[in-house]
Amino acid sequence: MSDSSSLTGLSDGAAREFHSLYVKSFLGFTAVAVVAHLLVWSWRPWL
Repeated sequence: MSDSSSLTGLSDGAAREFHSLYVKSFLGFTAVAVVAHLLVWSWRPWL
């Protein structure tokens, strides 16, 4: 695959590295959000 066919200009390796970091960051953010929701739920249940 040539670099000219990429919309971002990233090489295949760089794109894979970026995707890996993006997925890890998303999962970390989701974990923090879940913990925050559980803490708020234990403080003041909303249902």
